[in-house]
Amino acid sequence: MAEQARALSWQFWAGLTFFLIVVAGTFAGIGWLYYTAMDAQEVPLKRLVVQGELRYVTPTDVREALVEANGMPLGSFFSADVNELRAQVEAMPWVEKASIRKEWPDILKVFVVEQVPLAHWNANQRDDALLNQAGEVFYADKSGLTLDLPYLAGPDHAVAEAVKQYRELNELLQLNGFSVAQLELSERFSVELALAQGTVLRLGREALLERIQRFIDLYPELEEHKDAPIDAIDLRYDTGVAVRWKEPNKNEKQES
Repeated sequence: MAEQARALSWQFWAGLTFFLIVVAGTFAGIGWLYYTAMDAQEVPLKRLVVQGELRYVTPTDVREALVEANGMPLGSFFSADVNELRAQVEAMPWVEKASIRKEWPDILKVFVVEQVPLAHWNANQRDDALLNQAGEVFYADKSGLTLDLPYLAGPDHAVAEAVKQYRELNELLQLNGFSVAQLELSERFSVELALAQGTVLRLGREALLERIQRFIDLYPELEEHKDAPIDAIDLRYDTGVAVRWKEPNKNEKQES
């Protein structure tokens, strides 16, 4: 009986020891696998593919933004957080939004949607302020701009109003061969336009579309009235307008 008990005891301890070795080995293997997966040197993201209609952002810009934010290469295939990487790309000045996905075994794909500028904004205050097509202000280096954008100015709390007035007035003007080069919205929401053709229109706060239509209707007659180009037209009257012509060779300007 004693020998049988000793044999059973030995088998128990041998089995327990084997079990513990297996468990320890399993955890060690899991740990090794985890650290290997998380180690950028073992499963690194080697290739960056940047897609999208790019005009102001380059793949090099995207890579530098990701590396600069991380302080390291792109990271491991398993450990790289696509949400964090997307936030880093979207923090770039010319990026409106981005989407990121990983492709096995070593590819990081970034799809970039750039900001589409609508106009300069308050250029007399900041030379890097722009408005996008949604009427939102963003700040970016303008040195790469190839578009001839209008200049909009106004109170910072009235961005939406300035964009609304620009779009409505410019649409009507373009239908008749004119376009807005500058729009200034005062604190009291009074509107003044500078046309690409060189004429300034003072519109005031009310009946803006009607006053633009009055300008369009009167313009052919005004052009015939004097040989010099029109400098400014004040349309802030219920009837009639005040006109100032350019006098290149004189200091005085005539009103009619």
